[in-house]
Amino acid sequence: MKFPAVTVALVLVALLYVFWDQTREPPQLVDAGRFTNLQNNPVKLSTTVDWVVTQIPSFCEQASDRSEKAQASCVEYAQTRTSTCRRGVYDRFPSVVASEAVFRDVSITLINCLVQAP
Repeated sequence: MKFPAVTVALVLVALLYVFWDQTREPPQLVDAGRFTNLQNNPVKLSTTVDWVVTQIPSFCEQASDRSEKAQASCVEYAQTRTSTCRRGVYDRFPSVVASEAVFRDVSITLINCLVQAP
């Protein structure tokens, strides 16, 4: 039987990646104030999308009928759609958000995709 060198190498690379990922510093949290002066201080699209995704519980609270069950259902639904919605936004918008109009459009597009209407 031949030694599976390629498989061992791939597993080793995967383990090294996991170890490297665990030792990295966690990304800094972004607050809403970061998006106030986008013309002079543009932000990456990925940062904008990450911030909107962190706001899902708040959006679900506003969109649901105030019952905990409806809010939990909304959050669960949004979490299952996150990757699909991210792909749609990344394909549709520029990689740098440099105006309030683009920020608004990205936010509304994501919220509409993530949060179910009651």
